[in-house]
Amino acid sequence: MTTTFDGLFSVQGKVALVTGGSRGIGEMIAAGLLAAGAKVYISSRKAAVCDATAKRLSEAYQGECISLPADLSVMEGVTSLATRLADLEPRLDILINNAGAAWGAPIDAFPEVGWDKVMDTNVKAVFFLTQKLLPLLRKAGAEGAPARVVNIGSIDGLKSATFDTFSYGASKAAVHHLTRFLAAHLTKERILCNAIAPGPYPTWMLSTGVGFGGETETADWDRIGRNNPSGRVGTPEDIAGLAIFLCSRAGEFVVGQVIASDGGVVGVS
Repeated sequence: MTTTFDGLFSVQGKVALVTGGSRGIGEMIAAGLLAAGAKVYISSRKAAVCDATAKRLSEAYQGECISLPADLSVMEGVTSLATRLADLEPRLDILINNAGAAWGAPIDAFPEVGWDKVMDTNVKAVFFLTQKLLPLLRKAGAEGAPARVVNIGSIDGLKSATFDTFSYGASKAAVHHLTRFLAAHLTKERILCNAIAPGPYPTWMLSTGVGFGGETETADWDRIGRNNPSGRVGTPEDIAGLAIFLCSRAGEFVVGQVIASDGGVVGVS
């Protein structure tokens, strides 16, 4: 029998939710899914920014990108987002848990608020949003291909960072291990869970850390890239391509893994 590979990387017709989808890595993944034919919901804390990004992506890729703003650092926001999505969709094929926060301060002065905010957004919200969306994910898995949950961690959860971001690194390590726990419980329900650990990408968060003041368009990313084994920072194609792989038939046998997308920082540095 000859194997056919039609649609191996297809996400055409899938319904996806990308948290933290209004900018940075979340926007890159949302754009890639949209361009590949998925219907994409994006969420972020600032409603006006989320609305504007959804409109811009819909126009750029001639697809359906819908804004569902929510503050995922608090349980009310998590519950609200899950409830509103359930009112709009009978199933959810793809959940990208990308919303995140960071906090930097010297070890002697690191505040409790900088610990709690990061842990609540980066870890607690990932677990409870996944939990509250399980009925929609189960419905998707029962009707066709397995549903997918992709948690966005960080290489700071795999190795020590150069920045004083103590809660951020700890939170991302927790996300990586939480992904394995979720996979252990959900794989038999046809919900596949994996994590991506990004390295240097041209995002607002990295821009603030390296002294660019949050600027992304005019920042000297080539200077940052020269310190990378691959000689550059990541691109939208890099992160969206990996996400699409994990969410398509091509990635269906990859379960409970944490995959670095970092140009070699962890693997060869």
